[in-house]
This record gives sequence, structure tokens and C-alpha cells, in this order.
Amino acid sequence: MSKKSSTAKDLTAGTVGGILQVLVGQPFDIVKVRMQTAPPGTYTGMVQCAGGILKNEGPLAFYKGTLSPLVGVGACVSIQFGALEYMKRLFQTRNLREGTGGIDGKTLSAPQLAIAGASAGLANSVVSGPVEHIRIRLQTQSATAPLYNGPVDAVRKILQQKGIAGLYKGQVATLWREGPGYASYFVAYELLMQREMATKGIKREEIAASHTILYGAIAGYALWFTIYPADVIKSRMQTDGFSPATGQKYTSTIDCVRKVIANEGIAGFRRGLVPTLIRSPFANGATFVGFELAMRVLNG
Repeated sequence: MSKKSSTAKDLTAGTVGGILQVLVGQPFDIVKVRMQTAPPGTYTGMVQCAGGILKNEGPLAFYKGTLSPLVGVGACVSIQFGALEYMKRLFQTRNLREGTGGIDGKTLSAPQLAIAGASAGLANSVVSGPVEHIRIRLQTQSATAPLYNGPVDAVRKILQQKGIAGLYKGQVATLWREGPGYASYFVAYELLMQREMATKGIKREEIAASHTILYGAIAGYALWFTIYPADVIKSRMQTDGFSPATGQKYTSTIDCVRKVIANEGIAGFRRGLVPTLIRSPFANGATFVGFELAMRVLNG
């Protein structure tokens, strides 16, 4: 199989996984973002937040800003898996040359998987930064007096006012999140997959879909327990005003960290964690089973 053909399959299967991730996880995500970014004391918990959204904005509000992530997260996850699989092939070639990684060189070590995962996360951040920025702006804007009419309008207005740098607001926190987070994510998932293949003597495509969902759920928890504080800072930065005249609270990422600690303590870095942990196994299980099943179809 040519490298171009392999990459095309990786990207296509990643897109399938990304679309499933959005469809399954979006309602939980909007609750998480509202809880992360609202003033302290606004919500007593996840149930009150979700109930308020349902009462004041209706059920469709849980899919507010979905077009942006549906297209964008599909692209992001596509890039993630494309970069991951490319790095895995590089390490497989190296392992074969050095006589490690089993007969075919595909059994990668944890450090190799961590490098591959971090590379996938950093490659993904080029797209995920602006995509999540637009999604968060749409999720948190007023329902009665919205500033943006949709993702295209949001992109247009931000570009007009602040240029490319405006779209990449919060990118430092995004990089803090994506590198370590996806290292943990893919190490957990791939080691579990490798363990089952080795224990049962089976091929990757023979692993049951239910096991893929389980391993994806576990990987999701590894991701969030690694990155959640960085995700809170990213959300704060991406909902902050662009200038003092528009309600800017933070002058930099470090300033945001300092002010969260000063005003809310360590608890400020846990806001919105409950809906995230509820969402995680469903969204990440869907992502990985979508990717693996799509790869099986594409590989015939």
C-alpha cells in the first residue's frame, strides 16, 4: 500500500471518528463550557446548568454552534489520526531496522506512542485552536441578543476586527492542552489495543467493537485527567474580550492562571469537570470505534 493511500485512509477514518465524537458529545460540551466560563456562583452544578439551558433556550440549544465543530472537529480528528498513524509507521520502520517491536515492528513502546500522540495533538492544534474558539463563542453568547449569527459570521467579524491573531486567541493554552493530552490519550488506547492483540494472538481488526469503545473510554479519561486545568484556561481565554472596551479580563495566559488561582483557588480549575467526565466515555468511545470500523471498511 502506498504512503499516499495509507494517509488518505487515515484521514477519512479520522473524519468519521470526529463526526461521531461531535454528535455524541456536543450536549455535554456546551454544559461544560458554560460552567467553565460563567462567573463563580452562577450554577450550583451540572443539573442546574443543563436545566437552565433547556428552560431558557430550548432543547436545540444543546447543539448550539454544532456546525463549526461538526466540520472542524471532523477535520481535527482527521489530522490527529493522520499524524498519529504516520508517526506509528515511522517508528515501525525504525523498529524493523533495529529488530524490535515484534515480527512486524508494530508493537510500539510507551515513549514511542507518547511522541506519536503528542505529535498528533500539536498537528491538530493548528485547526483545533480556531475551531474551538468559534464554537465556544457561539456556545456562550446571549440567546436573546447574539453577537454572531453563526460560525461563518463569527469568523468574518473576528477576522475584520482582530485578524488571524484574533482567531487564534487562547492558542498558548491550546498547545499546553494538545501536546501532553494526546500523548496520554493515545498511549492509553494503543497500549490496551496492543495488549489484547498480544494476549489473544489476534490482529487489530479482530478486536471486538465493544472492546474498542471501552479502550476509547479509558483513553478519554487519561486525556481529561491530564489536561483539564489547561482546558479551563483555554475556555477562559477564548471567551474573554478582545480589549478592555469589550470586557477583557486577562492580558495573557499566565495572567489568566494567576487570576483564577487568586479569585477561585484550585477549585477554579475543576469547574465543569463533572459533565466532562460523563461525556468522555461516550464521545471518545464513539471516536475510536468510528475510526477502527471505518479503517476496516477502507482496508476491505
